[in-house]
Amino acid sequence: MKTAINIELDIQYLKNLNNDICDITDDEFNKFADKNGVVCDYDTFAFTAAESDKVIGVIRGHSYYSEVHIGDLIVLEKYRGRGIGTKLLEAVESFFAGKGFDIITLSTYEFQAPEFYRKHGYKIEYVRVNKKNHKLTKYFLLKHI
Repeated sequence: MKTAINIELDIQYLKNLNNDICDITDDEFNKFADKNGVVCDYDTFAFTAAESDKVIGVIRGHSYYSEVHIGDLIVLEKYRGRGIGTKLLEAVESFFAGKGFDIITLSTYEFQAPEFYRKHGYKIEYVRVNKKNHKLTKYFLLKHI
């Protein structure tokens, strides 16, 4: 049985992560996976779309274990509807294809882009209905690669 150790802690909220915090996360994910006979290979990624050196779209996330997870896909409002989001999504799919990953996962809200992802072959794995505001119903999607 483990015994609690009395330690005085200083818990802080960090709005921006520095390299030391990212290194701790990466190192500990990988060490724990190794200890359990699993390859973690935790890594963050971002792809940008630019026009005349101005970033107009970003897709970012992380890869780990056998999964690629997209956290954010943003295209500046005045550039939407021009296929930029599609190009960014395809860049992620192309980059990770054939590199040992099984699936790409992501989540999106009703008011955002569930149909965009479905149009690109993503399947709904789960829907968490928001009973107070249907626009905040959350879709969890995946695509096998």
